[in-house]
Amino acid sequence: MSAATIDLATARAAGVPAEIAVFSYYRNAEQHGANLLFRLLKHLDDPDAQIALSQHLADETRHAWLWTERIVRAGAKPLVVCDGYQVRMGRQAGMPRDVLDLLALTVVVEQRALRRYQHHLRRPNLDPDTEDVLKNVTKDEAWHIDWIRKLGRATAEERGEAKRFDDAIARYRAVDREVVEHLEAAEQELSGGATVD
Repeated sequence: MSAATIDLATARAAGVPAEIAVFSYYRNAEQHGANLLFRLLKHLDDPDAQIALSQHLADETRHAWLWTERIVRAGAKPLVVCDGYQVRMGRQAGMPRDVLDLLALTVVVEQRALRRYQHHLRRPNLDPDTEDVLKNVTKDEAWHIDWIRKLGRATAEERGEAKRFDDAIARYRAVDREVVEHLEAAEQELSGGATVD
């Protein structure tokens, strides 16, 4: 038996509870984040970067597992998301050209995850189980952002391209705003007019 594949536009019609759809999107984002880091492993040969990337990759897969467990505890099965945040980012921004673009993109997606989880934590009537998962995943995000941004800046400076790294972050942030605007609109439709968080 295969998992259900879904997007936010069809989740409501399929009767998927809004929280299961959102948790599945969070899970999908963490899985794609792990994939992005796996790609970075091949481009960075610095031993310290390899250590930090390995820890970061372990965190991302653990976060995906925490969301998987939360979905199961809610009595559901994870959805295979076909139009998640990173897929939409890739469609809008195109493939990263090199390691500086990969690092800049990682900074932006980690910042988005942190903001999203923090926003969800402020939701009124947040159940304790979801709050626990959100706190667990949020505590890692600040470190993820900090070390990747430092590595990106150092790499860019070594190449004499500091401005290009900052420009790439700005470019990905602009794409992020568009993607999030569309995702929030779809989520509002799913939940009957308000974002789930």
